[in-house]
Amino acid sequence: MPRKITDLDHLSERADVLLCDVWGVLHNGVNPFPLSVEALKAARARGQTVILITNSPRPAKGVIRQFDTIGVDPESWDDIVTSGDVTRQLVLDGPRRIYFLGPERDFALVDGLDVELVEPETAEAVLCTGLLDDETEEAEDYRSLLEGFRARELPFICANPDRVVERGDRLVPCAGALADLYAALGGETRIAGKPHAPIYREAMARAKALTGKADKTRTLAIGDGVSTDIRGALDNGVEAVFIARGIHASQYLDGRVTNEARLQTFLEGEGVNPAFWMEWLA
Repeated sequence: MPRKITDLDHLSERADVLLCDVWGVLHNGVNPFPLSVEALKAARARGQTVILITNSPRPAKGVIRQFDTIGVDPESWDDIVTSGDVTRQLVLDGPRRIYFLGPERDFALVDGLDVELVEPETAEAVLCTGLLDDETEEAEDYRSLLEGFRARELPFICANPDRVVERGDRLVPCAGALADLYAALGGETRIAGKPHAPIYREAMARAKALTGKADKTRTLAIGDGVSTDIRGALDNGVEAVFIARGIHASQYLDGRVTNEARLQTFLEGEGVNPAFWMEWLA
């Protein structure tokens, strides 16, 4: 069982760099989590470097605008790396005629890139940032469209590997759910966000640019998603801190209390072994 901690201060001597998830850890898409924001501010005051690492399909500027709207204090982080940031390279490396599958608010992902956005029938690749209406739709609604792409062997570039994300007190589907379906149909997916290596390489490069050094053995990753945050950290050589009161909470909560035996069973079932766990980032 990972060691339970109640305060991020307990790990202050263990890490110089913190790679912290955003959705489900710092905010729920509607409201910030004040204790979590203060925990990162305190970490920075101690001299730790905080790199926010998020599967948002938007470039970092879009995340900062969202922080301004929600009310996340900019003093809680040193830099931000998004899945959108590292996905831009995948787009540049692929075909130029792209069908953009996602809401218009995500179009900034292709700003300045030499690509042509086309209709599904003439596309040579798919770039997916999410469902068109994640309030009412689910991945299965896109099966017919994805089957058509699969029949033409189009690569599917997924800009947000998360399967679900918190929005207020609900979970809504993300592009990762569509990528899973496309892969199940036998299609090729291309992904750079968590848990894949490109986003971790970029995050560590940003930390090194800020501090002059970045040692994975002196780095901790914090997140609430086992298949993205935790598996990604462990696969990329970084110790992980699991935040229990995130997207998986229903798997092990007894009322308002985390059942530690059920939590351990859940983590073992997912094949991950974070070094630490916390109820909330605090």
